[in-house]
Parts: sequence; C-alpha cells; structure tokens
Amino acid sequence: MSSRTIAVAYVFFALILTCTSSAQTFRGSIQGTITDSSGAAIPDAQVKVFSPGTGLNRTVSTNDLGGYVASELPLGTYSITVEKEGFRTTTLTNIPIGVGSTTRADARLVAGMVQEVVEVTADVPLVETNSNTTGGTIEASEATELPVNGGDYTKLLELVPGATSDPVGSTESAGSYGLFSLNGNRGRSNNYLLDGTDMNDGYRNLPSINQAGVWGAPSTILPVDALAEIPVTGSPEPEFGRSSGATVNIVTKSGTNTIHGSLFEYFRNDSFTARNYFNTSTQPKNSFTNHQFGGLVDGPIVRDASFFTIAYEGQRENGGLPQLGTVPTQADIDAYTTGGGTINPVIGSLLKSNPWGTLPLTAAMRRSRRPSPTTATTSSPRPISI
Repeated sequence: MSSRTIAVAYVFFALILTCTSSAQTFRGSIQGTITDSSGAAIPDAQVKVFSPGTGLNRTVSTNDLGGYVASELPLGTYSITVEKEGFRTTTLTNIPIGVGSTTRADARLVAGMVQEVVEVTADVPLVETNSNTTGGTIEASEATELPVNGGDYTKLLELVPGATSDPVGSTESAGSYGLFSLNGNRGRSNNYLLDGTDMNDGYRNLPSINQAGVWGAPSTILPVDALAEIPVTGSPEPEFGRSSGATVNIVTKSGTNTIHGSLFEYFRNDSFTARNYFNTSTQPKNSFTNHQFGGLVDGPIVRDASFFTIAYEGQRENGGLPQLGTVPTQADIDAYTTGGGTINPVIGSLLKSNPWGTLPLTAAMRRSRRPSPTTATTSSPRPISI
C-alpha cells in the first residue's frame, strides 16, 4: 500500500470520527413559537439571541408556523429580542441554558410601532417537555457548597433522582457494579463525557479522571470549582449512544467579560479526630494531617470574543499508625546470646550500627536453638510510631 493511500485513509477516518463526535453536545439551545395577541403564528420574525456574560449574538428567523430554534449555545443566561414589522419589539430576559437541553421561550407580540419595546422576564417551564430523558442536573453551586469528602465530584452523582451507589463498595473486581447505578441499569454501563469528549476508562468503564491508578492515587484530578454543570441522564438521546446506562455529561466553566476568582482550603489534623477502638489511650494518638487547597480565576482575553479559565487543586496528606513492638535492651541481647542463642551475621552488623537509634528490633533476630529457661528474659513492650 502506497504512502498516499495510507494518508487518504487516515484523513477519511479522521473525518468520520469528527462527524461522530460532533453529535455529542455539551451545549444547549433555545426554541419557541412567536405569536400575535390572537395566538396566530408570526412567520419571518427576527429573533436575536444575546448573552450578557459573553456578548454572544445570534439571529434566527421564525418559520411558517412561527417556530424558531437557536442551537449549540454555551451555558449561561440569555435574552431574546423579537422584531417584526407592525409589532412592538419584545425582549425576554433571564433565559437559562443547560447542558444538552432545550429551553422553551415563547413570545407574544403586540401590534404597534417597532420603536416601542416590551421587556418581560421569560416564563421558563419548570418541567422539561422537549425530551424523554430521566435523571437530573447537578449545578455548580451544589458542587462547591456541599460538604463533599475529599472534594471528589464522583460523590455528587448520587444526588439525582433514581441514582444509587455501588452496593458492594468495590470497583476493582470483574463484574463489579461501577460508581453508581441509575434507574436500575448496570453501573458499568454508564457513559462519561467531559466537555463533550469521551473520558471512559477502557478497562473498567469508569471515568478516567479522579480514579485511582496503579498505586491507588488519581493520576488526574478535576477541581470541583471548575465544574459548571453535571447533567446525569438516563434513557439518553440517540446522539449520545454507546451505553445503556446513565450519561454523565460534565461541563467545565468558561470565562465571561467579567473577571472572577475564588480560593479555598480544607484542613484536618489529628486534633479534630477521636481515637478509634484499637488506638487506646496507652498508645500515641494516630497522627494525621491533610491540606486540600486550590482556586479558580476566569475572565476575558478579548472582550466579547475569547475567554480563559484556570483552575488548580492540590492535596498534601501525611499520617501514621502507632504499633506496639518488643524492643530488647542490650542486656536482653547479652542474655540471649549467653544462653546459646545466635544472631544472623547480617543482622548483627545492623545491630552494631543501630540505624533505629536506641531501639533495635527483635524481629531482626533469629534463634539457632532455644536457650535454657534460666537464661530466658522478657522485655516490656515499648510503642514505636511508624
């Protein structure tokens, strides 16, 4: 096969994948019907969609039935302005746009001069009537204000109706349930997207972000402050495809014309915790210190054109578990060897150098024969903090 044929094949498959991925939207849309005071449809009316936060402008026209659709709109709050010759200009404000959803905004025009303006707050339906999906949406305010242990967004996925957690608390074994189940679907049949991009772990079919790697530590952390919305839907629309379970369509924040910022830190140490059952008062208290900190800043690069968002999250944690160990004194060691016991030569060298300070470990010694009862000694246990 020639290099030209290979290059054409790569381009062909890239185009196919591009077309496929564009269907998985992480944006929203506005649709509605424009009528007059009698309820008759108004065709060819100009509907101007505007975002005060980013300055986005888009104009669409109504069809013969008075309907209009403005699709692929970034998350935010919008207004629409409707103009038609012979009618007063009407503006609807405070229209929210969510991820992968369609907000309905109908307008009724009143006869009059175009220069006359009627401004009303949009009456957005509280019940979604444009799709048959189930589930819910986790807003940014919920993600940042709820006391989530470890700041892990995956712990928020159970907030939507119909969601239940993995009943066995394990996701490592073959056939395990996954992070959560929605409406009785298998937990490993969920589909995870980040800003419309596939982020499924190919091995366990879990989200590839915030999941433990080989050594149990997440390789990539998604800061909760960076989240705009997390729609969790069941019975997803055909454009998502892939999985029979829930579709988790995570969307991160985007900047606006106004500079915003936030900082946070969560701090815990052993002063705030109680002893557990096995950590008795005769032992040193389990040591623990945790700092989780970060922040976010966003704003305009070019006003009404391009924006930036930077988020960071870090975690520093250390701790220890005290254990009781038998620590022989030099007199104990002398009595042991005098009674016929021998010490491994390698361990003997270590005991002479004593890298543990004044506390050599009994586990390092090995008996060659049992000493007589008259020479055996017992040392009292001393706590060693490890």
